[in-house]
Amino acid sequence: MAGVVLDAGFPDRDIWPLAFVGIGLILVALIGRRAASALLVGFVGGGSFYLAQIQWASLFLGPLPMSALVVLQALFFALGCVTITLAWRWVPRAWPAGRLLLPAATIAGLWTLREAISSTWPYGGFSWGRVAMSQSDSPIKELFPWVGIAGVSFLMVFLVALIIDALRLSAVDPLRRLSAPVIVATILVAVPGWSLEPVGTLRIAAIQGNGPAGYFDDRSPGDLLAAQLAATLPILDPDLDAVLWPEGSTDRSPLEDIYTAAVFDRISGEADAPLVGWAITERGGLTYNTQILWQAGQGAVDLYDKKRPVPFGEYVPARAFWRPFAPELIDLVQRDYTPGTTDPIFGIGGVPVGVNICFDIVEDQVLRDSVLQGAQLIVAASNNADFGRTDQSAQQLAIARVRALELGRTVVNVSTVGLTAVIAPDGRIVEQLPWHTAGSIVSDVDLVETLTPASLIGQRLEWLLAGLGVGALLAALPWRRPSATAASAAIGAPAHGR
Repeated sequence: MAGVVLDAGFPDRDIWPLAFVGIGLILVALIGRRAASALLVGFVGGGSFYLAQIQWASLFLGPLPMSALVVLQALFFALGCVTITLAWRWVPRAWPAGRLLLPAATIAGLWTLREAISSTWPYGGFSWGRVAMSQSDSPIKELFPWVGIAGVSFLMVFLVALIIDALRLSAVDPLRRLSAPVIVATILVAVPGWSLEPVGTLRIAAIQGNGPAGYFDDRSPGDLLAAQLAATLPILDPDLDAVLWPEGSTDRSPLEDIYTAAVFDRISGEADAPLVGWAITERGGLTYNTQILWQAGQGAVDLYDKKRPVPFGEYVPARAFWRPFAPELIDLVQRDYTPGTTDPIFGIGGVPVGVNICFDIVEDQVLRDSVLQGAQLIVAASNNADFGRTDQSAQQLAIARVRALELGRTVVNVSTVGLTAVIAPDGRIVEQLPWHTAGSIVSDVDLVETLTPASLIGQRLEWLLAGLGVGALLAALPWRRPSATAASAAIGAPAHGR
């Protein structure tokens, strides 16, 4: 049951307290188990969570690849649960004096380690579903600019584990054991937001063309560009500073196609502003997923090539190895995008703007690099057409809100079919377009230069917290088996326990 409850804490249900309940059910289910039992329980819990969390992947990839991804993530989850069940057993015995805090901190560190590994391995990992990503609307959202996604995940699990232990330790004074989680929860809610002072504004137009941008959509050549153009023309205004188009908004590259280049020129010329467009580009015999900064009369003045193409979606790693297992599915990915090496910054009207494409939004380093390189605004372009009206778009928008908080920047989330939105640096949605509707947003967005602590610390905090969990678990390793009586005395439980 825990996996389904945990998923309900994420959009589209978005009942954020259930994320804490789901974590609690998982942690309670691991108490007192042997390693093999914890492995099985963790696999079932992780599998049920990811099956509910990413069922949208089946619309594009089909049930088999989605199931393979769920199984892989469930295996990571299961291995993490084994370490947690060992921490429940070993840490209280090793340090009975730290009984109220150390087990919870160890378990939270081990949870953070599992999220870190599954987010980076294999082939770049799968960062979706980290528990902190459920908290874009919760009272603890002000923690993001201080400790980032990894830090919030750690603190969520730490608090839940602390509550569980406080309820279990009947031998400890009630005031002492129950006050600890209350104090921690109060601190987490009371942390103030990071102070941000805008240094100016940029007037942008974000265009949602609602074209037939899905991989299997029925369309004729030119339909994507025509839909995007039709949604753009009504709002062209010489007072604009930039026009923003999403991933999947063109049929052909303006670098090669005269008509597409003419459309880009028209948009930029009538707006008297650059167009941040998109295309699949081929350069030097390689294929890239590319955002293009286009200026009328000059053409492409800058390019950003997606740094982390999605494995088995935008390229097939080790194609010769995987193809025999599912040739029809592997052959659906007809082109392999090359990871980009260009910097993620466009200069628009003298303002450095961070750019990224679709699933870049879940990659910690890509967005952090743009902010460290001076980005005062972040543009997140995506194509969500392959996922219909599933939870995917809502989950991605929530992640974009978390990024706005974490990095202290306005984020403009611009999509082909939704959900296009302008998100303030404090995570508020300033304006949003509905799903599967052609439309536009014209907004004066705040520009910010200040760096948040989370931007400066980056992934060092994640690995520090993970190292804390591993170090505490290894230090508690029982090199000699304590007697049942001694062990029971150490944890305040009967010697004839389960």
